[in-house]
Amino acid sequence: MSKENKKGGLVRRFLPYYKKYKWVLIFDLFCAALTTVCELVLPMLVREITDRATSDLATLTAGLIVKCTVLYLVLRVIDTAANYYMATYGHVMGTKIETDMRHDLFRHLQKLSFSYYDSAKVGTLMSRMTSDLFDVTEFAHHCPEEFFIAGIKIISAFIILCTMSVPLTLIIFAAIPPMILVLMTFNRKMKAGFRESRRQVGELNSQVEDSLLGVRVVKSFAMEEHEQERFDEGNDKFLRIKSKVYKIMGGFQSSTRLCDGLMYILVVAVGAVFLKNGGITAADYVAYLMFVTTLMTSIRRIVEFAEQFQRGMTGIERFSEIMDIDPEVKDKKNAVSLPKGDGKIEFKNVSFRYSENLRDVIKNLNLTVNPGENIALVGPSGGGKTTLCSLVPRFYDITEGEILIDGINIADVTQTSLRERIGTVQQDVYLFSGSVRENIAYGKPGATDEEIRKAAALAGADEFIKELPDGYNTYVGERGVKLSGGQKQRISIARVFLKDPDILILDEATSALDDESELLIQRSLERLAKGRTTITIAHRLTTIKNADRILVLTDNGIEESGSHSELIEKNGIYAELYKLYSAN
Repeated sequence: MSKENKKGGLVRRFLPYYKKYKWVLIFDLFCAALTTVCELVLPMLVREITDRATSDLATLTAGLIVKCTVLYLVLRVIDTAANYYMATYGHVMGTKIETDMRHDLFRHLQKLSFSYYDSAKVGTLMSRMTSDLFDVTEFAHHCPEEFFIAGIKIISAFIILCTMSVPLTLIIFAAIPPMILVLMTFNRKMKAGFRESRRQVGELNSQVEDSLLGVRVVKSFAMEEHEQERFDEGNDKFLRIKSKVYKIMGGFQSSTRLCDGLMYILVVAVGAVFLKNGGITAADYVAYLMFVTTLMTSIRRIVEFAEQFQRGMTGIERFSEIMDIDPEVKDKKNAVSLPKGDGKIEFKNVSFRYSENLRDVIKNLNLTVNPGENIALVGPSGGGKTTLCSLVPRFYDITEGEILIDGINIADVTQTSLRERIGTVQQDVYLFSGSVRENIAYGKPGATDEEIRKAAALAGADEFIKELPDGYNTYVGERGVKLSGGQKQRISIARVFLKDPDILILDEATSALDDESELLIQRSLERLAKGRTTITIAHRLTTIKNADRILVLTDNGIEESGSHSELIEKNGIYAELYKLYSAN
């Protein structure tokens, strides 16, 4: 956590979200002041009536009683209207702030680099997007109200009571700081407990998501009991954490109730002494008892709000933790849009490692891919094939050297304009939950039905899509679970056809398919690659025999380069790999 957060900067970090709703907040606090005034008037009315009743009963006329009754009735009507505004528009304001924060959080998550998601847990992020920010809603609404009301009540009560008896008032208010000290001590412990419980909720969500998304694997290995045990372990840990927090809360509330009782004893006993010695009147004594009740009510409200307050602060803290993460890959201040070009790619002395304490995956790589050229990358696992392809769209920033597209350094252009010129087809196809049409149209938002069908036809997908129950409107299920691997792959290819990029990256796009599907997909990919600069990562070596150039990439860099026939004739690493593949 940053020093700013440790020093209480969380609240300052949160305050700007009130800016859009400042008039709602101001009127909400005005209503809070009205409700407080209404509550403070009652002890004064009772004091006036008691004073007249004990000093001169004749002055306690029916007219005075009616006036007091009407005044209090009017105040109650005002109090009701003010409470309605606070309960409705105040909560709506809190919800709008939550919405704004969720918008900012999602936007920031979209900006974070692949390196962040390499280690992040989606379930934890979901917890921060939902339950954490829901707690902030209540915090945003109630926090200003509760502290504002408590402040008015304490200050007003102090001033009013001082007009009756300064010594007695000072004695009573001297008992408040110990209560505040108790509150602050327990609050610190509660904050730590809620932070730990939030962290465990995120872990639990992540575990549930992992288990449910992999439910087919779970069932195929008959591992239901194992998953249940894993879940129960995390669930029990959450129970232990929450139990610890509630024990702290129990001690917090019990201590406060004890202070509450001691305060009443103090007022009754010391007030009685002042009453006996003529320091206060009977009317003042009654007023003191009523004002102390008001004070205790305020303190109890703060006590009850403490849990909500800590939940809100924990939510803001966890929100800030993500917002404070800088994307490792970001546009320069003077970044320009990458113009349309031929699609020439150049690697100049490029080195890359995933973190400072890891070895270089790519070291001093020099490579030129000419416009329209189709090159293939082969080699042992861990040689850097996928990494190299991830560097072209700048999913990661290189450690040394430069990558140029049409002579322009990709570090000098905006990420959006760079990636608009690159299309990627991966082995692990991701389809969004929605219709076939929506998934294809992802390649070009706003595309017409004709454009979508044309792209599907080029990808060899139009025929099977028409046979689906609802055609292009068929729901594909979560991650496309209702479609076969070949069908999902053809939809992903149609998506790239619709995007119409200059540069194409094929990351083992057919390695997970059966022979029949591979043949269909390969034809689609050949149509897609025509006229485009293409980099293919190959697992099945038969699919790259027609590549213009094949590169053998190992830990030592590019060890061999040439056409299929040239490399077979050379009888080196590629020839050996091809023999092994053919033997299988």
